[in-house]
Amino acid sequence: MKIISVYVLALVGVATTQNSDLVRIGNNRGGGHGIDSHTHRKPFIVPSTFIHAVEARNLLNHANQFVKFSELSNGTRAFGSKGHNATVQYIKGLLDKTNAYTTEYQTFPYLYSEGNAAFSANGTDYTTAWFTYGPAGDVTAPLQIVAGVGCELDDYPPEVSGKIALILRGTCAFGIKTALAGAAGAAGVIIYNNAEGSIGSGTLGEVSRPELGPYVPVGSLSGTDGASLAGVITSGTQVIGKLHVNAITDTRYSSNVIATTKAGDKTNLVVAGGHTDSVAAGPICNGINDDGSGTMGLLEVALLLAEYNVTSAVRFAFWTAEEFGLVGSTHYVASLGDTERQNIALYLNFDMIASPNAGYYILDGDGSAFNSSGPAGSDHIEWTFENFFYAHKLVSAPSAFTGRSDYGPFLTVGIPSGGLFTGSDGIMTAEQAQWWSGGVAGRAFDPCHHQACDGISNLNVPYWVWNTKAAAHTIASYALSLVGIPRGPRVAVREFALTKLSHDERRHHTCGEEIFEL
Repeated sequence: MKIISVYVLALVGVATTQNSDLVRIGNNRGGGHGIDSHTHRKPFIVPSTFIHAVEARNLLNHANQFVKFSELSNGTRAFGSKGHNATVQYIKGLLDKTNAYTTEYQTFPYLYSEGNAAFSANGTDYTTAWFTYGPAGDVTAPLQIVAGVGCELDDYPPEVSGKIALILRGTCAFGIKTALAGAAGAAGVIIYNNAEGSIGSGTLGEVSRPELGPYVPVGSLSGTDGASLAGVITSGTQVIGKLHVNAITDTRYSSNVIATTKAGDKTNLVVAGGHTDSVAAGPICNGINDDGSGTMGLLEVALLLAEYNVTSAVRFAFWTAEEFGLVGSTHYVASLGDTERQNIALYLNFDMIASPNAGYYILDGDGSAFNSSGPAGSDHIEWTFENFFYAHKLVSAPSAFTGRSDYGPFLTVGIPSGGLFTGSDGIMTAEQAQWWSGGVAGRAFDPCHHQACDGISNLNVPYWVWNTKAAAHTIASYALSLVGIPRGPRVAVREFALTKLSHDERRHHTCGEEIFEL
């Protein structure tokens, strides 16, 4: 896909909550949305005029509500938190009031585990990583070298009791080493790499191993640092370690919100989604751009669509736990029967559509830019978005299908997919700054990505409005006609997309360093 226009509409700005005329709390709109539940009385939607109903003030109203919800749980809307629960209840409540949708919570359990570790020895701080499922705790004790690689209980001498076991990586799982150390009475564990570099983030593999022993606080060191400390101990010098682990591991129930129009053919579903959660718990992680912007944009389109009739039914999906590895969308796709899967004509994804240093990115459905196309029909979705931006003299550019957002699970089962994106922590080039009004070269598209500053002031409202209009136009277009979207049997094309993200991949999905009870 190439840049499709050399024109840029001169709209730029960041919204604030200071103008009360722009922000209305409570979504009290004259006449309501879709109050006529008799679909035969509703006019059929006209995409070109439908977009004019999208207004910044209604989007900002949702944004203010999302911020309020985050205040229920230490400023976050991480899945399983009170802030996230309030978010999904708000979405379902508004859609229920339209009487235009059949809505449901798709609720399921998921094991939540998040944490961090800090370690020092004889007063020197070391770079340390936490292991998934590792327990919280503070340990100050001498380090004790373990024989071999710590995969047998006999590797742990009696002297390890009450101390921090220093264990070389290798042969067996990290969880086995940690449990055996606990069985031997160790107060904590440091596992160091069997190569010079760091282990990074790892996992203990299982929540517990009672057949071996109890887990104790555990962290990792690079091979260089671990070997250095082992050398000091071997020389006869005592090393006092301080290990601090801050962590939570528990089972949380969370919900997708699924809303399907009562009108339209349910065997030709147009599905559109965005995720409702912010990054994992931390001080003030509202997640208003990521992905409040996509979720709120979709919610607004759904409320507006409620007043119209459609040919193909539209299903709005508000995913939970995207920041924990596409959990909600993966669960949804995995739970589909074959007939249900075949009934989905296409999927549209909206994730981060209001970045402050924004670009208009379209997922590269035809693969012309990144040599990685989506299932047949994805090219038509890309073309539809391109035409919208071109018609409004806005520059668009391709974004690669990586499987790293909620379209990933749909790709795996052969469902044509597409979507919009305004950039995250990538850096805008000088050329891109020429394309996009207000763009600043050398600056991240969203400097507040996964940071505490991702609040209302982080929203680029003009880009948000145009992306929401693009979503409205594309959803409405396919709700009227699926010409260009093949309706043959779906064939799986992407094995990687349903692969659960490693903990190391998920670790950057955090905000700040503290982990709070939610």
